[in-house]
Amino acid sequence: MVAGAGPVGLMLACELRLAGVDVLVVERLTEVDTTVKAGAINSPTAEAFYRRGLLPELEGIQRENLERFASFTRQRTAADGQPPARAPKFAGHFAGIMLSADLLDGTDPDFAAAGPAGEVGFVAQASLELLLARRAAELGVELRRGVELTGLDTVDDHVVVRLGDETVRAGWLVGCDGGRSTVRRLAGFDFPGTPPGITGHQAVVEMEGSERLGAGWNWTPTGTYAHGPVPGRILTVEFDGPPADRDAPVTAEELQTSLRAVSGVADVTVTRVHSATRFTDNARQATDYRKGRVLLAGDAAHVHSPFGGQGLNLGIGDAVNLGWKLAATVRGRAPEGLLDTYTAERHPVGAWVLRWTRAQVALMRPESHASALRDVVAELAGTVDATTYFVKKISGVWQRYDIPGDHPLVGRSAPDLELADGSRLADHLHDGRGVLLDLVGSREARALGEAYVPVVSGRCASPQELGGLLVRPDGIVAWAASDTAAALDALDAALARWFLPTPPLPEPGLRPGPRPSNSPSYRWEVPPRA
Repeated sequence: MVAGAGPVGLMLACELRLAGVDVLVVERLTEVDTTVKAGAINSPTAEAFYRRGLLPELEGIQRENLERFASFTRQRTAADGQPPARAPKFAGHFAGIMLSADLLDGTDPDFAAAGPAGEVGFVAQASLELLLARRAAELGVELRRGVELTGLDTVDDHVVVRLGDETVRAGWLVGCDGGRSTVRRLAGFDFPGTPPGITGHQAVVEMEGSERLGAGWNWTPTGTYAHGPVPGRILTVEFDGPPADRDAPVTAEELQTSLRAVSGVADVTVTRVHSATRFTDNARQATDYRKGRVLLAGDAAHVHSPFGGQGLNLGIGDAVNLGWKLAATVRGRAPEGLLDTYTAERHPVGAWVLRWTRAQVALMRPESHASALRDVVAELAGTVDATTYFVKKISGVWQRYDIPGDHPLVGRSAPDLELADGSRLADHLHDGRGVLLDLVGSREARALGEAYVPVVSGRCASPQELGGLLVRPDGIVAWAASDTAAALDALDAALARWFLPTPPLPEPGLRPGPRPSNSPSYRWEVPPRA
């Protein structure tokens, strides 16, 4: 059972269904949340969708967003009386310091590994959530909206979850229910960190006097604001403490007051609010993402400011890492300790994001020391080396899990190799299973792999100093070798670490045995009311 039908909960549910696990998702909201939030995805997120056959949908969303960006640019240039400028290639920012793609070292091999997914980034969270909701429905995920989780009790082999007057018995419960997670609170997870010190707003509005606002990110003696990159989008940050009432509706008057205070433009007027949210820099992380049969993912496991657009991507990474491991556990197909690797692998990435966002808040403060440091960082960001460093961090291509193996690819996202038959590695991961890629026709490697995972044999379309790859369902390299014959023992160990041998098919006329005690099924203890 999954609590929360945001992008993380839906992605996790899709991964579980892809592995044949029955999953119920409950969501307090009655409709998909289209509030303006994250505006872009990073490489690991794009790769995750690509590996499930969803890249065309992402490309379509990006085309629409780029047209909206072009519309914003045309509006600004028309207001300024200047000829249209060439739209910059998306490269990201650090604390509002824009990074020029013209300074990016495109020859860095980390950027080439993603294949076609590396060309997709300008995808907003609301669009991603709508895509995942459709995908979940196609896969048969049971989604109940307008249902609030009010209690839970853990038992040896299941979790009893209370949904108002109803009760559900589930084998496992994953809290994907946001930064103020009910699951995290009821299950008693430790959640240490630092308290909020800022008040931020992000919104899409209609306004008068917007031509007097600076485009992009701007720093002033009273705070920070951003205007664009699409029409009506504004962001403000004030550094005088957290909001008095975090749950109050965000009004046009509140946005206008904040925008005027931070920008210094006294006559900008917000006339209509299409979407708005309020945020802080509260930064906390669960010490462990699992307590028995209850797990956390996404903002339920870690919260931080939205600067740098890492939150959505961090949560999707949690879901993709957890999905296949939990599915294997539910189906009785997990090697010893597999589920424990979820926290071991994802917690360090979450801790890095908290540090990364805290650094940006410190750099954005409207005081002389931060301003001086920001000037230094901006100067550094104007170099090829620094731009490449920042973009690699923001894009997520630096991420690597600490798992056994000597090859430099082990623990990294698998390069999207193009095979001689025209297929790419991602094409062989659509079904959510791991795969052994044999690039040298090794009968020994194939014999080892076939007992555990599908094996794809073939040559690369372009020369590669690589004999084979064992790729986990989440696209992470579990084994790699240039000389396959010399690394068969390591392959055997990697297969046993991440997978169990595939059970033989039942003989004709025989029925499969009973489902394991940790079955993926769930059932209502009290029938739902009409």
